[in-house]
Amino acid sequence: MSDTVLWSALADAHRRAIIALLLQGPRPVGEIVQECGLSQPSTSKHLRVLREAGLVRVRQEAQRRVYALDPAPMAALDAWLGPYRRLWNTGLDALGRRLDAAPDDTAEPPPHAWKD
Repeated sequence: MSDTVLWSALADAHRRAIIALLLQGPRPVGEIVQECGLSQPSTSKHLRVLREAGLVRVRQEAQRRVYALDPAPMAALDAWLGPYRRLWNTGLDALGRRLDAAPDDTAEPPPHAWKD
């Protein structure tokens, strides 16, 4: 699957909400419709995009279609983000050190400061 298809699928907020819901476990389409507050046709369209991007799998259970996350594309995405995560963490660690070294302006004033 191309990176463009994956990024395009993840660009939509409704599809990210569906992925977040499926992170909790497999769900039938009706439950996804109800939880996400979308119409059945809209939900089906988003699920098709996610399926074509390889982000979700579907299995038939009697008359129901049950969707689940496919972790492989997320693992590939995580690997791709690795170098950027190190860059962000380095910057955040430096910020943390600077904040730890700064005086604490939020400390309680001494008791005598409350007197008139």
